[in-house]
Amino acid sequence: MTTLGVTGGIGSGKTTVCGFLAEQGARVFYADLEAKRLMTEHEGLRADIADAFGDESFKDDGSLNRKHLADVVFQSPDRVERINALVHPRVHEAFAEAAERAEEEGVEVLVHEAALIFESGGDEHLDAVAVVVAPDDDRIARVVERDDTTADDVRARMTHQLPQEELRRRADYVIENDGTLDDLRRKSVDLYHSVAGT
Repeated sequence: MTTLGVTGGIGSGKTTVCGFLAEQGARVFYADLEAKRLMTEHEGLRADIADAFGDESFKDDGSLNRKHLADVVFQSPDRVERINALVHPRVHEAFAEAAERAEEEGVEVLVHEAALIFESGGDEHLDAVAVVVAPDDDRIARVVERDDTTADDVRARMTHQLPQEELRRRADYVIENDGTLDDLRRKSVDLYHSVAGT
């Protein structure tokens, strides 16, 4: 089995690429969804978050108080680092368990989709990493439409991520999302076959 990281900046199209890889038979582990699940369901992680950022990090019903966390965490790079240091190791553990299951079940390609693969050290646990890149204007337009936000807000979020040039430099594969959806599907299929060795 081959493990493939898929990453890219906000609005680059990495989730779409993962959908196309899944159509080819890949199994996809969505790190951000897993992180959200662990933050509410993993007792140890819940306790660590409450200790670090206050009991108000969780609502009365046990769900994550996203507004409180965003307000508190994004005030300083140190706090962003702190929450990442709590969450990322748990996500890596969950991925290791998913990889074990996938291998037992005969999966050929297991994809780890994450915005921060390099920043979290996730690339060290993977056979290869594919980076999805797209023109900045396209990325901004996509996210504005998807998240009902402003272009300035998207640009601000982009500054917290590695620049696309740096992602390209560190990638094993680069997918240019600069054409039609069919172009992107074709590139994703080619990527799948390259990785699976088929």
